[in-house]
Amino acid sequence: MNYIEIIGFAAAFLTTAAFLPQVYKTWKTKDVSALSLPMLIMFIIGIALWLVYALYIHSPSMIVANIITVGSSILLIYFKIKYSKK
Repeated sequence: MNYIEIIGFAAAFLTTAAFLPQVYKTWKTKDVSALSLPMLIMFIIGIALWLVYALYIHSPSMIVANIITVGSSILLIYFKIKYSKK
């Protein structure tokens, strides 16, 4: 593993970890009023495209980060739909 990939893993950890408190808070409070469904959908499409790109260039750090972030985004979309006031 070269030093660039180590920097990639550090960046991937920080950007992915920064997203997880929102998922946890939404799960605990069930408050989704501040979450925008169109933003979440655009975000997950963007992350999915980053994942395709990461797979294409064979970047382990980007692959791991984007898989985790796609999963977290799916959870937020699920929470948004489940907990939204009808």
